[in-house]
Amino acid sequence: MREQLFLNLGQEIPYSCAIEIERFDEQVKPPRIEATIYVERDSQKGMVIGKAGQKIKEIGQAARAEIEEFLDSQVFLGLKVKVLKDWSRDDEALKRLGYNLPDPRKRRSS
Repeated sequence: MREQLFLNLGQEIPYSCAIEIERFDEQVKPPRIEATIYVERDSQKGMVIGKAGQKIKEIGQAARAEIEEFLDSQVFLGLKVKVLKDWSRDDEALKRLGYNLPDPRKRRSS
């Protein structure tokens, strides 16, 4: 999904996007994946969704095709876009989204 954000959006916006898998249910047919794309500002949300939802549809279709090829199975992919203000500068948000942060006690002082 993140790859498709980079391929389908401008140069700056994908760096402000994070993805959180909300649900991955392999017990249903086809397997169901629900994910949220987080952006930092309202203006970015509109750019990711696009006019009449066209951009998010393109991103979702391309990501689903890649996932289906990888899993060798059809999947349902549901995407939402939400604003998580300044998530990239918030240690708690970064941890929640799966980013590993350096231990501040192990940082070298200059």
